Amino acid sequence: MTTPDLPSLDVLRQRAGILWDALPPEILDLAARFDAAGHELALVGGPVRDAFLGRSSSDMDLTTSARPDETERILKGWTSSTWDVGRDFGTIGGRKKDLMVEVTTYRADEYDGETRKPVVAFGDSLEGDLARRDFTINAMAVRLPSKELVDLHGGLEDLAGGLLRTPIEPDVSFADDPLRMMRAARFASQLRLEIEPATFAAMARMAERITIVSAERVRDELCKLLVGADPRAGLGALVDAGLASYVLPELPALKLEVDEHHHHKDVYEHTLTVVDQAIALETGPDGAVPGPDLTLRLAALLHDIGKPPTKRNEPGGGVSFHHHEVVGAKMTRKRLKDLRFDKDTIKAVTHLVEMHLRFHGYADARWSDSAVRRYVTDAGEQLERLHRLTRADVTTRNRRKADRLSFAYDDLEHRIAELREQEEIDAIRPDLDGNQIQEILGIGPGREIGMAYKFLLELRMEHGPLGEERAAEHLREWWASR
Repeated sequence: MTTPDLPSLDVLRQRAGILWDALPPEILDLAARFDAAGHELALVGGPVRDAFLGRSSSDMDLTTSARPDETERILKGWTSSTWDVGRDFGTIGGRKKDLMVEVTTYRADEYDGETRKPVVAFGDSLEGDLARRDFTINAMAVRLPSKELVDLHGGLEDLAGGLLRTPIEPDVSFADDPLRMMRAARFASQLRLEIEPATFAAMARMAERITIVSAERVRDELCKLLVGADPRAGLGALVDAGLASYVLPELPALKLEVDEHHHHKDVYEHTLTVVDQAIALETGPDGAVPGPDLTLRLAALLHDIGKPPTKRNEPGGGVSFHHHEVVGAKMTRKRLKDLRFDKDTIKAVTHLVEMHLRFHGYADARWSDSAVRRYVTDAGEQLERLHRLTRADVTTRNRRKADRLSFAYDDLEHRIAELREQEEIDAIRPDLDGNQIQEILGIGPGREIGMAYKFLLELRMEHGPLGEERAAEHLREWWASR
């Protein structure tokens, strides 16, 4: 299978000489220094793969026969800016101008079988180092300064064919580093690569081993997958291989059994479609929601995870999911917390999941201005994402229904725009502040001020801006009636 977005093998081969001739002179200078010291140096992994794909990178991953101390000595002669990335793992970093390099000693890692922590063993050859890489497309190298391409495992051919394959037996590769199974799904999304059948079968056999990987590393791979070019492909790989059952069990749980009367759709397929449609609604860099937007994509992925636990079979064969958005928000918070997401992301995604059904009903009964104000206020800074999530959530094949919902949401956004012109709808506050409330009522700070503030805020929501004089009249009446 040839992936449409990837160049043919002939084109890739023709690019090789041009790409290596375009290497920065600083890199060639560094290679000459290693060569003069009697050590090998090669550009390896992602930068080589990306160069074939026409992607430039200011970061250069290099591998060498030199041990870390010797690498550091050579780097210090090349630039004064060096740092210890992970000496125990053989990696020393350096920067010259805008060019960053990480130089790692040839590796021949062994893993203890219980954790992902490698027992570091430095290797003696580039060939051995490439064999321990995750996939053939990342197991290519360019010897420097000779610019000789080293591709012992057919990585270039796999890249042209859109195929993802391990350079050694996949069971051995995944046993050594189970996170590679997550990376396979990630590359399916990022590069639209098809996972080779034997590699995929190994993923399915060994899925449980992902449990020894830290939540942070799993999260990072999931994030890279979601902001890739084709998250549906990556998510599908996670589910079909059984990995999602361990890292994101809420996703395969969406494969609800369709009742015999087909009164509800496959929530899993609906979710993947919502993710696709949300991505299509992301904007350019200057827009309201520049893509790729991880928060929106996470919300689209998780918006219906509350459906399985709230599923009820109703009389007459119907199915309901009452309050699934509330239950789903709680589940979302827990899952993202378990995956060690930051607090801001957890808060934003959870809020979107909780609000994704708020719009329902607008198409049947046009909201009052008060209801529109509450919608905007409750959405807060997530309003633009909520617009897109709500629109993306329409996956019905009933064209008339889809059009009705789309027109209704168009109307809601128009109403919001009108209110924005008339008042500060995005930051609604009472017409009177706390100091003014105290002065009008003749009381000091205390619980009553908070109650009065809440009353005025409700008044503002219901009627819009009243002005200080009318707000003061309402406040006095409310206070006298208590």
